[in-house]
Amino acid sequence: MKRAAPTCIGAAMTALSPRLARLKFRSWHRGTREADYMIGCFFDRFHDQWSEAEIDLFERMIEEEDVDIMGWALGTLSIPEEYRGALVDRMMKLDYVDIPR
Repeated sequence: MKRAAPTCIGAAMTALSPRLARLKFRSWHRGTREADYMIGCFFDRFHDQWSEAEIDLFERMIEEEDVDIMGWALGTLSIPEEYRGALVDRMMKLDYVDIPR
């Protein structure tokens, strides 16, 4: 049985610039379902509020390992200096994750 592609609140891929569409795809195709929901829902919920600098930061951050990103968001790993700030602080709230039941 094929599972439906997960989605959260956010723009459809066709409404995004090529750069944001690529980031959306990378956010939702992490390797584990938990990372898909944490990072994908975060992108869907907030990408349209980000400045160019925040988009640049998110683009660099999602090149990191899933376990590291999830550890930063969960507060179980120390956040590297280059990622400290409002973007990761917002990710740590975890109120954006919408898991279908």
